[in-house]
Order: sequence, then structure tokens, then C-alpha cells
Amino acid sequence: MTQSLAAAMQAFTPRLPLAVALSGGADSTALLLASARRWPGQVHALHVHHGLQAAADDFERHCAALCARLQVPLTVRRVDARHAPGQSPEDAARQARYKAFEAMALDSQAQSAIQTIALAQHADDQVETLLLALSRGAGVAGLAAMPAQWQRGGLHWCRPLLGVAGADVRAWLRAQGEPWVEDPTNSDERYTRNRIRHRLLPALQQAFPQFRDTFARSCAHAAQADELLQELAVADLAATGRPPRIAALRLLSRARQANVLRHWLRSDHGTTPSAAQLDALLRQIAACTTRGHRIHLKVGRGHVVREGEALHWYNQQVLDFISARDGGAPKQSSQ
Repeated sequence: MTQSLAAAMQAFTPRLPLAVALSGGADSTALLLASARRWPGQVHALHVHHGLQAAADDFERHCAALCARLQVPLTVRRVDARHAPGQSPEDAARQARYKAFEAMALDSQAQSAIQTIALAQHADDQVETLLLALSRGAGVAGLAAMPAQWQRGGLHWCRPLLGVAGADVRAWLRAQGEPWVEDPTNSDERYTRNRIRHRLLPALQQAFPQFRDTFARSCAHAAQADELLQELAVADLAATGRPPRIAALRLLSRARQANVLRHWLRSDHGTTPSAAQLDALLRQIAACTTRGHRIHLKVGRGHVVREGEALHWYNQQVLDFISARDGGAPKQSSQ
């Protein structure tokens, strides 16, 4: 069930010292204020200057003033968050932000042995993430939305406000008499997340007042299913080999082939196939009954090719080298 901010913070038991990711908005301001009160002298603030809008300097000044008043050390890092061709601006900024948080926390001069990084996403953010995943046709990993805690880079990451409604966070902050800054892009409905926030969430509130709780349960069920699929994929990859052998793959059901191939591509090569690419690969595996059957398919940011009895994945640079070495490009398999 959704919680009050006070209850959420009471249940939050981080490994100290704690770093709070501070944007200067209402949510991160509330998290920093509540954390600084509960663990005085044990809290740091981390601010990322994206440089993507004119207001970024104002965000940094607000964070500096807030941290000075709370006597909380502040570390600021400027990043280049411009998106690459084909990448969404939101995803580029998110990736740059998380890398910067990790780097700041691990910086020996800034960290004072920081153990935990706390992020201020709340229950409405979780709903938005789930609806975004649904709009994109995501599988169970996407429908699991945002985890409440995880390990990365030797740090413990937490979202202690994930069960608190956004309106309750702001109400708590107003009761403290604490100001915050508003990101002007939050009202820009060119971004899908903002359209969900401003159009869908009010409609859900009217039609299904308990939607935050029920959606959170669905996310939890999806997260559990994804964990089971990952365990199965690890076992199947151990059986099929790294790289996976085609004959061993063909002993699995089509669903298990898809599951283990997604895991192999993500864990070993850091790439994710589209649904169409994965379907094409599965059809080629089903058709691969002779030694002469070639496989050369675009998958993720590279290509899956058959070499002997196994599948291999190469990015384009490596494929060009192999092509030059062998005197020509591999033949495309028919689809």
C-alpha cells in the first residue's frame, strides 16, 4: 500500500554514509531534508548538471544553497547528456546521470566511504514507468518497472519513496516550509512521460483510486517472473554453452530459446534484440538442419552469425574485419 513519507523514511535502513541524488526538485529535496534530519553528519548530496537547458545553473545554485543551510556536503558534476542518433533524450540524460552519481560516490575525495545512493522516485513515477513499458510492448523485465533496491558498482542503490504518492511528497515538503525548483520541461507534453503524468494519472485517480497499489503489485509480480526467467536463462546458457551451440539450442522449446538468447546477448554483449530480430533468429535456428546453413542476421547493435556449430555475435567493426580477412561478406540467410 502507499505510505506516508514519514513511514517510508522510518522503514528506510540504508548502509551509512548515505548519498542522496539531488536535482533540486520537490522529490529529491524532500528526500534530502528527511535524510539529513534522521542521520545528521552521515548524508551527502550529489547533483548532476546536465547542461541541457538554461535553468540548469539555477538548479545548481538552489542545491548549493539548500545543502549549505542543511550543512550537508554537496558534490556537483557536469556531464554531456546530449543523445546519440536514435537514442531518446530522456534515456541519454538518465544514463549520463547514473554514471555521474556512481563516479561521484566512488570518488575518494567526495565519498567519505559512501555506502548507499538514494534516489527520490515515488509511486507516481513507478506508475508512469509501467505505463511507458506497456506502451512500448515490453516484456516482464520492463513491466517490473523500477526496483526498490539493487547493487551496482560496489554501491547499494535505493528508492525509499517508491511507495509514496507524488502529491504526498509535495504536501510533506510544504508542511516543512521548504521551497524547491520546478523543471520547466516537466510540463512539456512532447515527452511521453509528461503526457502520462498530466493526462492519464488524473483519469486513473478518478476511475481507480487505488491504482498506485494495484499497479505496484503487478510490478512486483513481473519482477518475480523476470527473476525466475533469469535463473532459467543462466541454467540454459550453461547447458548450451558460451557461445551457444545450435544443436543444444534446438533441444529447448522456442520460448526457452528466446529467453536464453536474450540473456546471452545482454550479459555477454550488452545488446538487446528487437522482437522482430529475435523472431527472425529463432526461425533461422529452426531451419538450421544442415552444416551448410548460414546465419547472418542483424541483432541489436551488431550481427549474429553462425560459425561452425555455434552462434556468435559481432558488432559491425568486427564483422568488417572478418569480411576483409575472408575476402568477402558472409552470405545473408534467407528469411
